[in-house]
Amino acid sequence: MRIVVLLTATLLAIQPRVSIAQNTTNFPHIGHVDRFSTELDRLIGKDAVIEVLCGGFDWSEGPVWIPEKENRFGGFVLFSDIPHNVVMKWQEGVGASVFMKPAGYTGVADYGREPGSNGLALDRLGRLVLCEHGDRRISVLTAGGGKMTLADRWNGKRLNSPNDLAIRSNGDIFFTDPIYGLPQRENDPQREIDFCGVFRLEPDGTVTLQCREISRPNGIGFSPDESILYVASSDGSDPVWRAFPVDAEGNLGTPKPFFDSSKDDRIPKGGGDGLKVDVHGNVFATGPGGVLVLSPKGELLGRIVTGERIANVAWGNDGSVLYLTSDMYLCRIQTKTRGTGFKDR
Repeated sequence: MRIVVLLTATLLAIQPRVSIAQNTTNFPHIGHVDRFSTELDRLIGKDAVIEVLCGGFDWSEGPVWIPEKENRFGGFVLFSDIPHNVVMKWQEGVGASVFMKPAGYTGVADYGREPGSNGLALDRLGRLVLCEHGDRRISVLTAGGGKMTLADRWNGKRLNSPNDLAIRSNGDIFFTDPIYGLPQRENDPQREIDFCGVFRLEPDGTVTLQCREISRPNGIGFSPDESILYVASSDGSDPVWRAFPVDAEGNLGTPKPFFDSSKDDRIPKGGGDGLKVDVHGNVFATGPGGVLVLSPKGELLGRIVTGERIANVAWGNDGSVLYLTSDMYLCRIQTKTRGTGFKDR
């Protein structure tokens, strides 16, 4: 489905370090790949490099690949720059441009440090779905270029600030709702829900609480068969990624610890942010120092390191290219696997 470009203003209006012009494919390389197991060689080639595609952002997040048959490169990447309340577009051979502004807050007063959209995804109809901090909702971009609210309340109370989401093939949207988008975070007087939850949004609009025991739930993603939902904790005192079983009714069961960074001395202790899963069930989870590559059993195989914090990742192109939103940069690395939603080799 072709997504309508809403705005044509350039990023120069936001960050003068970025130009929309791109006449090169000779992108600079940064960082490295840590290899803790030979199993990683099956997923990321030893000659793989991390390319910087564009930069100059304040805090890039929530990348998603938008396929386009008419585009000779196959599509483009959208991602959030949260502090600037904008969704950016990056396209091979073109560069970066503003796709949508405002993206997460449509009010008239100042709304703190993180007003914009965060996690982005495509639903089963190919529509762009957004987690919005400032407007405190899950929204969808309609075919006419407007937005529609899918959910902004649970039990009559306004959500905190939806952070990231994962969409099942049946249309259910699971999302995390920490407090990072509230101007005063946990002490914000506008806060109506006194915990940070994991929620399920069904196609009929029903919102149900699935978990309230994680202090700061963040990144979220399904296993290839959708029987497990992985949820990251961004609380440094609880640096555990959890695996929730999904029952026959589509609800979450009791989670099991999947990976605990405090128990692995090869990396610093720290919480996680966004994550994605490949077709073999390996989890590519942003965490201490970079993107942690975890086997389906929760074994740390390696780490993708840019030298900057990495907020989130997304599969793109034919499914084998991993895009990284890394602080001020949008980067990518070629892999030997493919993400869920893409056909395996």
